[in-house]
This record gives sequence, structure tokens and C-alpha cells, in this order.
Amino acid sequence: MNKSEIITLGCRLNKFESEIINGHVEAADLKNIYIVNTCAVTCEAVRQARQEIRSLRRKRPDGKIIVTGCAAQIDPNSFSVMPEVDLVLGNEEKLNAENYILDTKQDQVFVSDIMKSRGISGHPINRFRSRTRALIQVQQGCDHRCTFCIIPFGRGNSRSIPPDFLIDQIRNLTKNGHKEFVLTGVDISSYGHDFVEKSTLGKMVCCLLDQVPTLERLRLSSLDPAVIDEALISALAEYPRLMPHLHLSVQSGNDIILKRMKRRHNRRNVADLCDRIRRVRPDIVFGADLIAGFPTETEEMFQDTLKLVDEAGLTYLHVFPYSPRDGTPAVSMPQVPIGLRKERSKRLREKGDLAKTIYFDQLLGSKAIVLIEEKGRGYTEHYAPVQISQKLESGYIHRLRITGHNNQILSAELLP
Repeated sequence: MNKSEIITLGCRLNKFESEIINGHVEAADLKNIYIVNTCAVTCEAVRQARQEIRSLRRKRPDGKIIVTGCAAQIDPNSFSVMPEVDLVLGNEEKLNAENYILDTKQDQVFVSDIMKSRGISGHPINRFRSRTRALIQVQQGCDHRCTFCIIPFGRGNSRSIPPDFLIDQIRNLTKNGHKEFVLTGVDISSYGHDFVEKSTLGKMVCCLLDQVPTLERLRLSSLDPAVIDEALISALAEYPRLMPHLHLSVQSGNDIILKRMKRRHNRRNVADLCDRIRRVRPDIVFGADLIAGFPTETEEMFQDTLKLVDEAGLTYLHVFPYSPRDGTPAVSMPQVPIGLRKERSKRLREKGDLAKTIYFDQLLGSKAIVLIEEKGRGYTEHYAPVQISQKLESGYIHRLRITGHNNQILSAELLP
């Protein structure tokens, strides 16, 4: 009988949850079960999920196919009617081990109203089988309603995991060999706002670094620049183990577009924040999510986004052409032509490539501390990708010298 398989689409949080699912499948010794953990961030992501399901059925005609994730949570019936699908699980139901051993029939759907969820329990993981860096879920859901985003309806409102659980989880994973951790969630900047005694992401980060001295490297996933707290800025100044790289959910450099997106920051907030953090951690490197061609965006508005890359000193750009998502307010706004969205995305990516090349040029001949991942590749403390000339075992941290780059990845050699 065929071994079971989990196909993970989308974000880091899905990847973390797939580790939990994998643990359930292995514990029950399940065979011939195929789980598609979907993404719903764009209509294209949902289309790709359907394509994956159909392809999976062709390859595994006798297997049991379970569909879960955000796309399944938001529109479960659209998956349950697919002839390839045996079972649909919601985002909460997918974390319940019992749901994988049910004797189900086709068209069965187990999806609860995630907007009613209050509180969240942590799910212990002993090790990550598929990655050197360990993902740590600290939070779930989002209380905000950006006009382009459907994800709150797939994840519910913001709920935070208590720090005591996170401390125990990281201690356990460090004992099992993990040296670098990435805190992840849907909106980790809102961590602790739902506690009776309110906390913040920065306070939690300080707690983790103080309580787990074996935690060698700590990273943060995408942050909302509107709510980065004082404790986090202080932590960047005080803890070298908190890596000098932040990725900001900027989305646009034009204030009118930001308002139409229903974001809570403006362009000046982003530039001032980056400048302020550089004053306490001069070597920090910033990345940013940026959307090109949002509805009503003019060329002048787009130019503001290009200028912000320089003004804020952004290095790693994740650029997305705006993709209309059914069920969001932005769909009903005047749309920018598809060709223009793609053209602006190309220009913005070129801007990002230039910023990265300038940064990589500055690194030539310098020393870097790199966690080796698979096939001799790794990342510096500043999240610059590196290819190592020598053969080094994955999962270990080494001091290297940067010897060159090809605009996409650094090359390096082991220091004697």
C-alpha cells in the first residue's frame, strides 16, 4: 500500500501545520492518504489547489484525498463536490488527529465557523523533518480587514499562544538539534493583544531569548509596520541572537492607495520606522511585501512606491501584481489593466534586484555567520542566501568569507 503524502501550498503557517498533520498520520500509521493543505490568498492560489487535487487523483486513483487549509475553510462546498475529493476539513479540524482516521464517504465536510473561535492551544512538535530552520506558531488569525485580503475569513480573529508553551516548545526543539527558529502566524505583530493582561510581540521575544539561552538564532516572519512595539525595537538593540533582518508588510508607498487598502500606516511611518531601527541596529536589512497595480493606482502613485524603496532602504522585495480576490472590497474598485499591473511589477522587481545587487556588492570580502541548510546552501544572519564551495553538513552554523555573487545568491568559502 502506498505511503501517505501531504501537499502544502501557501504560507509558513501552512507548512508548520503540515508538520502537525504529518505527526498525526505517522502516529496512526495511515497509508494511501493524500492531504492537500490549500492556500486562498488569491484566486490563482485556489485554481492551483484544484489543479493539484485533480493531478493527485490521476496519480493515486485508489488513494483517499483530504482537502484542508484556507481555501477549504472559506469555500468547503466547492471542494466537496469535486469527484476527486473524499473529505474536506477546516483549519481547526485539520489539527485534530481523530479526523484522519474517520471512515468517511465522499462529500463529507467537517468545517466549523472559525470566526467563533476564541483562544488557541499550541501543538507540540519534537522536530521538523523537512527543514533545518524550525517554524514556531505564536499566533493565529487577524483582526484587520485589508480590502485586498480574504485570509481573516480562513483563519478567524487574532488568537495568541501563551509564552510558557512557546518556551517549552523551543527548548525541546533545541535539544533535538534545531539552532534557528522563525516565529510565524497570520499577524504576529498583534501577538498578545488578546490576552487578559495584554502583551506584545517584543515582550514575548525578550522572554524567549532570556528563558532559552540555547536558542542560537531567532527570526520573525512578516511584520505590520503600524504596530511594531517599543520592546521589539529594544530587543533588536540588545540581543545579537535576534537576527538583523525584518520583513515588513508595506504593500504600497502611496498614502491614498494605503488608505484604499485599509492599511494602518503611511509612507512616512515606514521610512521613519526603518530609520529608527537602524539607529539601534545599524547593520539591519529590511525586506518588504509590495503590491503593484492595486485598483485606482496611477503612474504617479506607483512612482511613490518606487521612491519608498530608496527612502526606507528596502533590500529584499516580495513583489506581487494585484490579483482580484472574490469576496474582498477591492474587487469592486476600478481595476488597473492586467498588462499594466504586470509591467509595474516588472519595474518594481528590477528596482529590488538593483537594491539587492548594491547590498551584495558591499558584502564582498566580508565575514558571515551562516546556518547551512540543504545542498550546501544557507542564509547569513541578514538573510542573504549563500552557496558554499566546500561540502558542509546541514544544520550547523559556520563562519564564512563572502567571495562573490551572481545578483541572486552569494558565494562563500569556509574560514580557516
